[in-house]
Amino acid sequence: METKKIEQSILKTLGKYRAKFALISEVDFMRQPPIGGWSYSEVYSHIFDASLLSLHAINNCSTGKAEDKPTHFLVRGILWFGAFPPGKRYKVPKSLADRVKKISRIEAETLINVAQKRLNLTANKVAELDKHQKILHPRLGYLNAKQWFRFIEIHLKHHLKQLIRIEKSFSQRI
Repeated sequence: METKKIEQSILKTLGKYRAKFALISEVDFMRQPPIGGWSYSEVYSHIFDASLLSLHAINNCSTGKAEDKPTHFLVRGILWFGAFPPGKRYKVPKSLADRVKKISRIEAETLINVAQKRLNLTANKVAELDKHQKILHPRLGYLNAKQWFRFIEIHLKHHLKQLIRIEKSFSQRI
C-alpha cells in the first residue's frame, strides 16, 4: 500500500477516535466496562502510547540495523491484509504492559494531539527511508519505516473494534 494512502487511512481512523472520545462521559471513560478488560481510558493510553513509540521507531529507522533477513511470512500477511488474524485476542507485549494506565480525558486528548502532530511530521519521511534499515518490534520482529507506518494503521483499527465492544457493553447495562 502506498504511504500516502496509509497516512490518509490513519488520519481517518484518528478522526473516528476523536469522534468516539467526544461522546464518552467522564465517568464511563474511567470505569471498567461491564464485559471486563480495559476501560476506555486504558485503551486510549495504550493506543496512543504505542502509536508514539511506533512513530519514534520510524524516525530511528534511519539509524537502525541493516537487516536483510526477510520479514516472517505471517507478519507479511498481517501487513498485506491490514489486520491481525481474526478470532484471537492479543495480549500487550510484556515490555509494554506496564505502560498501560488509566489516564484522564485531558491526558488522552493531549496524547491524541501529540500523536497527530508527530504523524504529520513523520509521514513524509517514511517513503524516503531505506527499506533495509529496521527497528525491532516487540511481537513482529524487525520492521522498516513503511512497515512500522502500516502497523500504526492496523493497530489503530484493531483497537477501534475494542472501543466498539466497550461501547456496546455500556449500552447493554441495566
